Amino acid sequence: MGIKLKTRKPTGTVPWPLILLEGEEGAGKTYSAAEFSGSDRIGQMYWIDLAEGSADEYSAIPGARYLIIDHDGTYRDILEQIRAVYTEAHRVALAGEPPAVLSVDSGTALWRMLKTWTNERARRSKSNAQRLQEDPDASIDVGMNLWNDATERWLEIIHLLQTFPGIAIITARGKQITAIDDNGKPITDNRGRVLREWKVQAQKDLAFDCSVWVRMRRGREPQIVKARSLQLRIEDGKPLPLPGFTIEDLVFNRLGCSLNSQPRQMPALVGDQVQGWLDRHGVADLGDVEKLRQLWWDAAEDDAGLNRAEVVSIRAAIERKVAEVENPPTDMGQGPATDADRLRAAAERQAEEDAQREPDGDEPERRPARKSAPAKRTATAKTATARR
Repeated sequence: MGIKLKTRKPTGTVPWPLILLEGEEGAGKTYSAAEFSGSDRIGQMYWIDLAEGSADEYSAIPGARYLIIDHDGTYRDILEQIRAVYTEAHRVALAGEPPAVLSVDSGTALWRMLKTWTNERARRSKSNAQRLQEDPDASIDVGMNLWNDATERWLEIIHLLQTFPGIAIITARGKQITAIDDNGKPITDNRGRVLREWKVQAQKDLAFDCSVWVRMRRGREPQIVKARSLQLRIEDGKPLPLPGFTIEDLVFNRLGCSLNSQPRQMPALVGDQVQGWLDRHGVADLGDVEKLRQLWWDAAEDDAGLNRAEVVSIRAAIERKVAEVENPPTDMGQGPATDADRLRAAAERQAEEDAQREPDGDEPERRPARKSAPAKRTATAKTATARR
C-alpha cells in the first residue's frame, strides 16, 4: 500500500505570539511585561525570574497581577516549571478562558547559564584538566559537541515558548558592539572608521525564533524590528516606531490576536525517534537494572513504532546506562580508569551475584535469557577475564 497523504485546510487564525523585548538596561523591558499583567484581556501571567531579581519589586506597578514561578536555578527545574505552565495554559485554552501569559526574564541569563555549564564541562575533560593542572591560567578547548548540548537545551525551552497555548514573552539585553569579521578583526568602512552593529545578548537565533521583536532603548521610542504577521508589516531595515508602546496594544490591536487565536502549529523536527523515546521512558534517570532490561526488550515491540536502526540505537543507549549503573563512581568521583577495568569490575560483581544465588551442592539458579540480554557484554568480559 502507498503512503497515505495527510493534509488539512489552513485556518487563517492569527496565532499567539512569542514576543522578544530586547534592548538596553533600564529601557523598560521588564516594566512593560509587568504592566501587561494588569490587562483585563488576559488571564493569569506566570513570571520566571532568571538572575534578574526584579519580579517581587515590579509587582508594585498599579494593576500588576502575576504569579512568580519558584525554581532552584537548575536547568531541569526551570524546564519542568515551564512545562507545568504550558500544561495549565493548554487547559485554560480548552476552557475558552482569557489566555495565560508566560514571561521569561531574561533569555540573556538563561543562555549565560548554559554557556557557564558548557565551560564547566570542558574544564572537567581529561585533556583540559591536565592542561589546567600544569597552568591554571591556560586556555581550554570547548568541543563542538558541548556547544551542541547547550544549544539543544536552549531550543527545548524556545520550542515550548514558540508553541505556548497563550502569549509568551522573553526579555534580553542588547547593545551596540564593534563589528567583527570571521578572523576576529574589527570591520572598517572605506574611510577606515570602525563599524558598529547591534547585538542581542542571548543565543544567536533568538531574534529569528521569536514572532515579534521589539527593541527598547533609553530615551527613545520602542521600535518593532520584526513581526511575523500579515497584520503588521515591517520593511527590512526600517523599524516601526511605537509611541506609547504597550504589549496589550501590540498583541490585540496591531497583531490582531483574540480569544480565537491558537498556538503556532510547529511540530518539533527530529531526525529519528531515539532521543524522544529515551526521554519519555526516563532512561537517563533510571537506576533500576531490571527496569532498564525490560525497556531493552520493549523497544522492539511492534507498538513502539521504531524502525530497526532506532531500536539498535536505543538498546545501545540502555546498555551504556546499565554499565553506568553497575559501575558507580568511587567516593572521589572517579570510576574505573579504563574500559578493561570497568569490564573487569562488572565481571567480578556478576560472579559475586552468581555465588550468592547458588545453593550449596546444586546448580546455580539461572535467569531467563530474556531478562539478561543487556548484560551480554558483561558476561563476555567475565569470560575474557577468566581466560586472562
